[in-house]
Amino acid sequence: MSKTIIPEIRVSVDVGCHSHSVAIGLSGGEFIEEFEIEHNSDGFNQFFTRIKKQENRHGFPVSVAMEGYNGYARPLDRLVRARNYRLFNINNIKLSRFKEIFPGAAKTDRIDARKGLELFQLQDFFPAAKDVLQEVAATPAENELLKRLTRRRRRLVDEKTRLINSFQSDLQAVSPGILEITKDASNVWFLQFITCTDDLEKLAGLRWSTLLKIRSVGVKFAGQIQSWQKRAQFSDEVHYVGEMIQEDAARILELRAKIKLLDAKIDDVSIESSAASALLSIPGFGSTCSGEIAGEIGTIERFEKEGGLALYLGMANLDNSSGKKKGSKTPALVNRRAKMAMMTAVDKHRKCVPESQRYYEKKRAEGKKHNQAIRALGRHLCRVIFKMLKEERKYEIRD
Repeated sequence: MSKTIIPEIRVSVDVGCHSHSVAIGLSGGEFIEEFEIEHNSDGFNQFFTRIKKQENRHGFPVSVAMEGYNGYARPLDRLVRARNYRLFNINNIKLSRFKEIFPGAAKTDRIDARKGLELFQLQDFFPAAKDVLQEVAATPAENELLKRLTRRRRRLVDEKTRLINSFQSDLQAVSPGILEITKDASNVWFLQFITCTDDLEKLAGLRWSTLLKIRSVGVKFAGQIQSWQKRAQFSDEVHYVGEMIQEDAARILELRAKIKLLDAKIDDVSIESSAASALLSIPGFGSTCSGEIAGEIGTIERFEKEGGLALYLGMANLDNSSGKKKGSKTPALVNRRAKMAMMTAVDKHRKCVPESQRYYEKKRAEGKKHNQAIRALGRHLCRVIFKMLKEERKYEIRD
């Protein structure tokens, strides 16, 4: 029995940094045209003008496939969706495997653009091609915003971590013993103390009354500082490294403030997101992790089965057994940001739910390492999360 092909205009876009290659054809296999567009407003206008011309000529709906959706393709991908065209993402990893099965001419942007039209032709009949083209489901605006906010937050947190590490190292080298007055060099009062003068060496001569005027430094910390002042010493590097240390301390304070503002925004948006709200109902799942997971998932409709969600969140491995060898491997399509958030949330979750803690301890007793046990528990939670998001339900603990 032959499969009925719905008539449509098919557009394939090979996305580049500054320009994109476009190929247009019909679902019946007819090739219409190919051209280049610049990644600017004039290029986008040319892109849609040519598609509109074919719409007027043939009267068929439009489907667009692009390599690099939500990356260099922005904002072209959003403009495509705004015109109610079907949008497909060309999965780069699966495309490479497909090319291994069906080798072609040497790679060029024009050839890759035409390859997208071939994938359209084969997707209904050849499973390997069907997996390469993945339709992009509509994502709630609040989840898109959560994605941007949490990604920005993670970048700032990573920057803060790097700065704190270099800050502590430089400070220990320039003034041995100064870190003994605090258990955490990223404490606000300590950073305020480091930046309260224009010269690092002057910190050793600050009076009691001056110390108490420094924001967040009270009687307790002022006493610890004075104990250090009696034995304070500085290396000769202080004359040129001291300024750098104070600049790093000021930047860390700035990053802390920005991260705090982002946390407040994430809290507000998470309330509006049905996915984030559902995740927040799971014991141990905080607003930051829930917002990050919801933002990276976008919409649960992109996953046909809970196994796909588990792979995406990094809570399931692929079978890598061969002959007598038994093993598994990490899938290439894992969203690393979502995985990090999920690992953190699951670890907190098992401490809040006795049943989950018992399962974690069982896995540890079987010889699994901490992260392996967390992923095993996370795999079970993925089944729960999938059902929760599909049915728009909150988490329930049943007796």
